[in-house]
Amino acid sequence: MTATDFIVARNDLKQTKLIDSATTGDALPADALLVKVDRFAFTANNITYAVLGDQLKYWSLFPEPEGFGNIPVWGFGEVIESKHSDITKGERLFGYFPMATHLVIEPVNVNKRGFSDGAAHRQGVSPVYNNYTRVSDNAAFAGKQGDYQALLRPLFMLSFMVDDYLAENDFFGARNVVLSSASSKTAFGLAHLVHTLRKPIRVTGLTSPSNAAFVRSLGCYDEVVTYDAIGALPQEPTAFVDMAGSADLRRKLHHHLGERLVYSGRVGLTHLDPDQGEESLPGAKPQWFFAPDQIRKRAKEWGPGGLDQRFGAAWVTLTPRLDRWITVSEGRGPEAVKQVYLETLSGRVSPDQAHILSMWK
Repeated sequence: MTATDFIVARNDLKQTKLIDSATTGDALPADALLVKVDRFAFTANNITYAVLGDQLKYWSLFPEPEGFGNIPVWGFGEVIESKHSDITKGERLFGYFPMATHLVIEPVNVNKRGFSDGAAHRQGVSPVYNNYTRVSDNAAFAGKQGDYQALLRPLFMLSFMVDDYLAENDFFGARNVVLSSASSKTAFGLAHLVHTLRKPIRVTGLTSPSNAAFVRSLGCYDEVVTYDAIGALPQEPTAFVDMAGSADLRRKLHHHLGERLVYSGRVGLTHLDPDQGEESLPGAKPQWFFAPDQIRKRAKEWGPGGLDQRFGAAWVTLTPRLDRWITVSEGRGPEAVKQVYLETLSGRVSPDQAHILSMWK
């Protein structure tokens, strides 16, 4: 059979192409699986994976020809060939996949809940990205709920861990949490948690004028401020969680709040504004927040199942709101994948739209 990958030029993300290769179950390594990549979510967060592909080794997960990369996506696959005695053909998996029709997985640490990919080229990244959950009989990963899992579960895990990190540090003394790119899914997931769990701390969303109405309609921000009105932010102890990655925005906010900016955490790059080197800014020094570090810390502290239990309790408070917050669209085939990818790359996707894609027509 023929496997098809959708790949991008690592030094120019606007360049895309398809590559085909022959694949067969007979050629699988010992104990390996051939998985059909059935469907996957694509959001602005995947663009962040591409922008940071070299820095955080995302490109190493699914190797492609020199100069090109395959952007990782969260989604579902079906085992179509198995050489592993404990994993059967037809099993459904949830995890990190390439934008492709197929993936070969070399399972290790297999148990009834899931396993990891032990392929050598995947071992330079956080183990979080190598885990696959077995979801064949799990209704929470089926239908619309399954789409929400692919679209938001990884992003909400990031929201959950940022909220946990801020709470663990008493919000660094902040009375207001300011989130840039407030219309993004990671931002409104975090806003939901702070607004619901952390009163009297307030949460303020920074967004573009065109997205302001949507952000206000969510009901999880105490205040919404447009980027051109940063001077209206109150002069009080403030924690800034930067989902946008705009150096100009970060500079303006630091200079406006000065020493009242008690935390400045960088999470995303929705504005595709690469660093030109860090300048000295007033207030807290900007620092990257890397969720896998906090996940490992909490998994150790909370013990077996502790993280899953706490995250699950937070997840069920979010999902009832999603039907009115976002509309899910499905696209199938390489052309549909390319269209959504380029629209997301250029920032042309409306914040209330969400995309589930498949390389299969």
